[in-house]
Amino acid sequence: MNFLAHSFLSFTDEQIVGNLIGDFVKNKEKKKLPEEIQQGVMLHRAIDAFTDVHPMVHEAKTVFQPVVRLYSGAFVDVVFDYFLANDKSVKSAKEWREYTAHVYKVLYKFEKDLPENFRHILPRMQQDNWLYNYRYDWGMEYSIRNVLHRARFLEKTTPVYGLFIHHKPFLRACYDEFFPDLREFCVKMNETF
Repeated sequence: MNFLAHSFLSFTDEQIVGNLIGDFVKNKEKKKLPEEIQQGVMLHRAIDAFTDVHPMVHEAKTVFQPVVRLYSGAFVDVVFDYFLANDKSVKSAKEWREYTAHVYKVLYKFEKDLPENFRHILPRMQQDNWLYNYRYDWGMEYSIRNVLHRARFLEKTTPVYGLFIHHKPFLRACYDEFFPDLREFCVKMNETF
């Protein structure tokens, strides 16, 4: 899952921080963070591990694997944030707007705990409102372009966005089966903290 899902699947403000910085923190650095932020980092890693083995995620990856091979998981993560942002059973558009504004406030409140590389992207993330704009096709195109830009072994013109548009109903069906399982997993994981 990508930024929106990682923040949403947190249970406290501190966990939001840890869950969002999970990919930016090494284990040695994690131990220096406040305990609840560490819980968020652990939750992030548990979400990633659960996602990696879920059968519906493997199904969704088949859309992208022919053109991006091992990067297919990164694109599924981004695409599933699109479906989460549009999932009316989770939040309305207005509620997502309020929620994402809250997440940015939380991140700035705990700015001193953010790793430098995350602190560097935060202003752009807020200015372009990445979390809220996952709900739009153009926001997806932007996010997919960002992943392509960061992928060392992919051409920047790889037609991933076209695959997303063409296979949207199938990818939505994969998300619909996967996300409730992930939510239930996170609730149980949180009970262990």
